[in-house]
Formats: sequence, C-alpha cells, structure tokens
Amino acid sequence: MSGAEIVEAGGREVTITNPDRVVFPRTGHTKLDLVRYYLAVGGGALRGVADRPTVLKRFVHGVEEEPFFQKRAPSKRPDWIDVAEFRYPSGRSAEEVVGRDLATIAWCVNLGCVDLNPHSVRFPDMDHPDELRVDLDPVPGVPWEDIVQVALLARDVLVEHGLTPFPKTSGSRGFHVYAPIAPRWTYPQVRRAAEAVAREVESRAPEIATSHWWKEERQGVFVDFNQNARDRTTVSAYSVRPTGWVSTPLTWDEVPGCDPTAFTIETVTARFEERGDPWEAMDGVEGSLDPLLALAEAQGPRPKNPKVFPVIEIARSEKKEPALAALERWKERHPEAAALLLPADVLVDSMRGRSSTWTRIRVNLQHVPEEKRPPQEPLAVDFDPWAGS
Repeated sequence: MSGAEIVEAGGREVTITNPDRVVFPRTGHTKLDLVRYYLAVGGGALRGVADRPTVLKRFVHGVEEEPFFQKRAPSKRPDWIDVAEFRYPSGRSAEEVVGRDLATIAWCVNLGCVDLNPHSVRFPDMDHPDELRVDLDPVPGVPWEDIVQVALLARDVLVEHGLTPFPKTSGSRGFHVYAPIAPRWTYPQVRRAAEAVAREVESRAPEIATSHWWKEERQGVFVDFNQNARDRTTVSAYSVRPTGWVSTPLTWDEVPGCDPTAFTIETVTARFEERGDPWEAMDGVEGSLDPLLALAEAQGPRPKNPKVFPVIEIARSEKKEPALAALERWKERHPEAAALLLPADVLVDSMRGRSSTWTRIRVNLQHVPEEKRPPQEPLAVDFDPWAGS
C-alpha cells in the first residue's frame, strides 16, 4: 500500500493518504477510486453540498465496518477548509465542515467519508432551510414498483402546491424527492410542510404509503417528513453509498423505469459525462411553503392511533451483527411465533448515538395469536450507548 498521492481538485492540491486502501471489498474500489469518482462528477457533487454544513460520516475501515459520525471538523485541517457553527436542538453546537469546492470533497473522502451528509441550510443563514426533503423509506418486503408509485404521488402533491420537485435514487432501498424553497421558513415550519405532504400522499394511496412515525404502525412506504428536522442530514446527490450504488439525480421521465442497482461508480461517471446533471435545473429555483402550510392547517392535528401493538425488544447492540444473531436465537427458541412473522414485523432500528450508530431489534407480534406470543425476555445483547457519557 503506497503512502500518499497528490490529486488536483478545483485548483488545489489534496494529499490522499493510503490511496490503495480498499473501501469496497466486494468490488475492490479503493480510496483513490472514490476520490477520482467525485472529481469526475464534480459539478453535480458540489451542487449537493455547496455552502452547506456537513456531518462527516467516516468509514475508516471500509464500508463493511460501522462508520462513526463526526460533527466537529478536525482541529488539524488545511487553512482552506471552511467551517461554520451549527446549533442543535439539544443546545449543543459544532463547527462543521462547509462544502465550498471540490478540494473539500476530496479532503472529506480522504478522512474516510464515502457518502456526503449535508444539512438543508446554506451558510451564512443556518436557521432557514432552502430545501424541503422527502425521504421514502420502505418497510421490508415492499416492491420497488410501490416505491416508485409513492415517489410519483409525492411529486404530484408538491407540484399541486406550487413547488418544483427533483427526484433521485437514495443509493439504497429508498428514494428521495427534493423541492427547493426560499430560505424564509424555520425548521419546524419546513418539517410541518413535509408532514402535510406525507399525510396527503398517504390519503391518496393508503394501501402503499404511510405517514405514521412509529415503525410498528407502518405499512408500505414511509414518507419520512422528519428528515426536515434541524438535527437531520440526508445523503447528497451523487453520493456513493455503502451498497456501492450511487444516489443519482434523475429526470421525472426516467423515474418509472429506473433500477437503483444500475447506478454505480462506473455507470454514473459515464452518465454524467454524457448527459450532465439533471439537477442543474434546480439552480435559482425558490418555491413558497405557504400552500403546503395552508394544507397542514386544513388537515388539523394528526389523530392518535388508539391501537397498542404487542412489540417486544430482542437486542441492543453496538454492532449490527450481534443483534441479528440474537434475533436468530430468539427465532430458534420460538419457532412457532417466528413462522407467523411478516417481514415488516421485524423492526431493525439504526439508532444514532453521540458519534456512531447502534442497532436495536424489536419484534411486532401482531400476527401471532395472543395465546402464542412469547413474553418479553431479558435482552440477549444489552448495549448502553450512553454509558460513561
């Protein structure tokens, strides 16, 4: 493994350490391959992070190991790396890296970042988002065709309320729809507008879409409005995901027939060179949230679901694999109940701690007859993410 390589990025020289380190063991792509990819799609990648405070999600041992999240920019950094103070609802704040140029992106990749995770605000206005983000998150077992159908419904709702939506694959199982807005509304207002979109989509297709926050209440595709909360980030356009797929901007004509697995480092590089960036049309677009906020007012408070779901907890683990192993042992102890579970009844939650994610697994026993439901047992793996904090 060579020690370092210098790359030219946006007129600056960036040192890439351990350039031959394999980041994607399944495909053999190295850190240098990843840097070269981002430079090849530079205009699109920069459009997704430009002037935005960004959380560093660092896969220092490759994508098959858990990443850690770093909000605060490293103290040792080049003098051309800009930072801005971002305040969180907890009252804490962090000086986060601001996406300024391609050199900043290359520097982030050198730190172990695979995908880029910017906030929905731009420096210097850190309190008023300029994007409404719709994140479509399917429960297990949902076919891709349903996800696409919900994306098209989200598009219709946004257009009907005066916004210009832009679609992209998520690089994983879901789908993203962004709508540029004028930076006039606060985080709570943007979240409320996004929830109005989610509830309207659900009302039009309740058999495949849901706006219910609690996982045990969901079916189909969750229209995740909470990605518009102040403490949330979403992977940016042209980000490479741990899957090896790329979160790829599309035109709406491409959406019905798209295959998310077809968008890889190689294919997106060629696509960008041939077609450019479909989201270039986003530049200068600033919509109003007033129609969606009026819709939210008309919808009124969300009705509370009186149903209590029979959910038991299986494991809390620092790593995902031990939690999944604990689930398999639970199934072995309770084969009759396990046989009655649907894919969506197994609730695997990626929980964010101070600097890394941890995994919680629960089981919804709603499809198991009451007399056959196993009781809550002591957790097989019981990780405390806040121990010592």
